[in-house]
Amino acid sequence: MEDTTLATALVRLAQLVSRVYAEVGKEFELTPQQTQLLCMLLGGSTGMTDMSRALGLERSSMTGLVDRAERRGVVARVRDQRDRRAACIELTEQGKEIAYAAHRKVTEHVEKLIGDIAPR
Repeated sequence: MEDTTLATALVRLAQLVSRVYAEVGKEFELTPQQTQLLCMLLGGSTGMTDMSRALGLERSSMTGLVDRAERRGVVARVRDQRDRRAACIELTEQGKEIAYAAHRKVTEHVEKLIGDIAPR
């Protein structure tokens, strides 16, 4: 029989991190997915396809997520300079403020979860 301890721990950690996004999102009146979206966009504007892959969402779900975030005023669609038919998503000024604050809180929570786990 295989030792699945590490795999089990990683699955549990993924569940806990998802819960962190949900808890932090509530503080900012965001869904867990919106919180992830904003945190990911701190790295700069990103195309819809790349963001969809990163979040594991179907294209229609990604479009809905961005539509709701755009209505809230935290992201904007901008024309992709490499492909004028495509749009990139970027944070608005309000979105940046919320994203930095949410990211800081997510990081704090995750650091508490992992404690003193040292890489091998």
